[in-house]
Amino acid sequence: MLRPQESAYRDRRRIEGLWDFSFASPPVFDAEMAVPASYNDVLPGGRDHVGPVWYRKRVVVPRGWVGQRVVLHFESATHRATVWVDGAEVMSHEGGYTPFEAELDVTAGETIEIVVSVDNTLTFTSIPPGVVEQSAAGPRQRYWHDFSNYAGLHRPVWLYATPRECITDVTFSAAADGTLTWDITGGSRMILRNREGRVVASGGAQGTVKVGHVHPWAPGDGYLYELEAQRVEDGEVRDSCRRTVGFRTVTIDGPRFLINGRPFRFRGFGRHEDIPVLGRGHNDAWMLHDFALMDWIGANSFRTSHYPYSEDVLDHADRHGIVVIGETAAVGLNTALAQGTASRERFPTYGTETVNEATREVHAQAIRELVARDRHHPSVVMWSIANEPESETAAAEAYFLPLFALTRELDPDRPVGFANYGAATPDRCRLSRHADVLMLNRYYGWYVHTGDLAAAEQAFEAELRAWAATGKPILISEYGADTLPGLHAVEPTPWTEEYQSAYLEMNHRLFDRIPEVVGEHVWNFADFATTAGITRVGGNRKGVFTRDRQPKAAAHLLRRRWRGDQGSGKASP
Repeated sequence: MLRPQESAYRDRRRIEGLWDFSFASPPVFDAEMAVPASYNDVLPGGRDHVGPVWYRKRVVVPRGWVGQRVVLHFESATHRATVWVDGAEVMSHEGGYTPFEAELDVTAGETIEIVVSVDNTLTFTSIPPGVVEQSAAGPRQRYWHDFSNYAGLHRPVWLYATPRECITDVTFSAAADGTLTWDITGGSRMILRNREGRVVASGGAQGTVKVGHVHPWAPGDGYLYELEAQRVEDGEVRDSCRRTVGFRTVTIDGPRFLINGRPFRFRGFGRHEDIPVLGRGHNDAWMLHDFALMDWIGANSFRTSHYPYSEDVLDHADRHGIVVIGETAAVGLNTALAQGTASRERFPTYGTETVNEATREVHAQAIRELVARDRHHPSVVMWSIANEPESETAAAEAYFLPLFALTRELDPDRPVGFANYGAATPDRCRLSRHADVLMLNRYYGWYVHTGDLAAAEQAFEAELRAWAATGKPILISEYGADTLPGLHAVEPTPWTEEYQSAYLEMNHRLFDRIPEVVGEHVWNFADFATTAGITRVGGNRKGVFTRDRQPKAAAHLLRRRWRGDQGSGKASP
């Protein structure tokens, strides 16, 4: 699927702003809702709503689109959607973070009515999973992930036009040595230009070429080429679309993570698409500000925890040489965890009535759509197919083995991993043997040995050295401590800014002693919203920035480390 774009042969209209909105089913459009945005914090009643909500918008199809193919495109709808145009159902989609579209039978110059039902319900066959429980106040959504279940139309909605006979897809792979392989569906010609606009390669609808004197994409150097795909008929161009290309190679060599043959060390964060009022709604100004803060602090990478982010975020990472780990929305496949949630009835994670084969097919489709959308982004260097799943059981291995195989079949050029949780130690975890990189979420000094950093360092080192014996690269994909900004103490005590800084320093000493550790992603970039719970004070407070992006003391500590001021050699670009 090609993202909507403009060219001499294509046009698009962004359908944004205020849509008619309803919480009721059947809908009574008595309110308005901003698009893109989560609806949860915009209007009263949104925070605890369970089930479908309804959007409606009337749009004029431009008269200039006469004779064109007209398509309605949603970049995301969380967690599932059904769409009607002029009363006729045109499409439905399961999965909250990847795009879907349908060609419309409409007349140029006329007004159409778009109605969308967006359902936030989580079940054992959704990704992420959850259950709906009944209470005196009505239905309540329960889930096993530690962030708010924001929902709605989070990203742009597009109406776009192409020629009737058109290019429908462009796929390619581009290695650091300049080898480019491509396939244009519905097209006939490829032209590759460098950043300066000079043609450096060309060919037919499919092929392989070697680009001479190639300028590779690299961390900190987001050099991009432009691939133009053309459809040519009777010697004339009838359709054209473009994709950016970054030439780079990712390999694993024992415990080393290599980009273009050079060792790479991850410095950065787990993050969330989380903004006050907008929730998970995409906003360009917030995106630019977050990237500016990551540059200020010296970060070179982040993980799209715990779902695919807006493609605008990946485009920006491509252009600026920021390294990304792409992750599916498979978070909460672990019913033993109740972070930030009330722990009531216990369920087995895997079973005929809980996470089962139907769940795995939804999970597999999420992987297919993630890889299809993001595999052409050079910034994306690895796939994470789940966050903190139960991984110690035979049932877990049976569930995940086909998903590891599928991901590698879809994309043999990137390593595959998952984020392992604290109880899944080297002697217990059954999934890590199938991963290319060991991604460890660890909270020694916070959830384990709380307040006792000396004991935490000793216990964490023992576990890390056991993982190092496997010979695989180790990425600390989460480590952090909740911190209330402005809370201070002479002696570092939990929740103070001093303790967060001391906690990070303890972890860093340890990481620097173990060469198999190839990077550190602090949890989290910024404070974020969660469901209500006695361990969450206004959300998760592990951010080194507050939710409105003001730095805590830890941000300055990380800046000194990551910008190379400590002289450890670990923080060099």
